[in-house]
Amino acid sequence: MKDLLEDRDAWSMDNCSIARTLEIVGNRTSLLIMREAFFGTRRFDDFAKRVGIGEPAAATRLKELTAAGLLERVPYQEPGQRTRYAYQLTDKGRDFRAVIVALRQWGDTWAADEQGPPVVVRHENCGAEVHAVLRCDEGHDVPVGDSFVDAGPGLVRVGPDSS
Repeated sequence: MKDLLEDRDAWSMDNCSIARTLEIVGNRTSLLIMREAFFGTRRFDDFAKRVGIGEPAAATRLKELTAAGLLERVPYQEPGQRTRYAYQLTDKGRDFRAVIVALRQWGDTWAADEQGPPVVVRHENCGAEVHAVLRCDEGHDVPVGDSFVDAGPGLVRVGPDSS
């Protein structure tokens, strides 16, 4: 099969899913807030403290992630206090888990210090470490080099052959 990349100048990246994802979570703070959400952080003050950012930055990023549908605000009230809001992952946010696992896995391999990774994610049922893997729809693990880029339904062709 012909790899779509062989004719790279004939298509546009205006509809790039990677670029659109980076518009939502393409900064350090947003990714670390998502990490914290997966670790169970829910409260505004805890996000700011654990990510190491000021309240204005935390408010901005949480608002953006909520507007993008990765987090949702849920009201809670402690006795004698005003109603406040916690943040929880939505289905869309939970689906981002594979990205966080892949980033952690890459960092554990290529960016951890000599002491090794600070945390290990394990499968609750058996205790084995959890890893991100590439797998095709038929269930085969796909090693590097055993895949190709093909046209998707949203590919926009450009140039003289853009019919």
